[in-house]
Amino acid sequence: MISTKGRYAVRFMIDMAQQPDDKPVTLDDVAQRQEVSKKYMERVVKMLVSAGLVKGTSGKGGGYRLLRKPEEYNVLEILQVTEGRLTSVACLQEGAEECPREAKCLTLPMWKLFDEMVKDFFTNITIADLIKGHDQNA
Repeated sequence: MISTKGRYAVRFMIDMAQQPDDKPVTLDDVAQRQEVSKKYMERVVKMLVSAGLVKGTSGKGGGYRLLRKPEEYNVLEILQVTEGRLTSVACLQEGAEECPREAKCLTLPMWKLFDEMVKDFFTNITIADLIKGHDQNA
């Protein structure tokens, strides 16, 4: 399941991409437009800044900017910042203990395939696609 951090990170990136390029966007403005508490949004944005997806400037006239064009951000990279690796089952999570049933687990190939499908799905959707109303089922 994608957490609120992941969903808000995607919404933040979309909101940023919809603003004019010539001025930084304030967190207050984004939080208000997205109807999210500023305090919670600060935590999400801090993760995006640390990951190098957005840049923040402080002081008068400060705010946040995208570092790339909207079509250069895919949803997977944004979700991985907030969610870590997206896996369907605990045994496939990074750093998981080796499962004693791995060699005889008949469901493991299915979970691996599912995880690959999720990865491919989110990789092929950009922020620009979401703004354009991209049909994810196409």
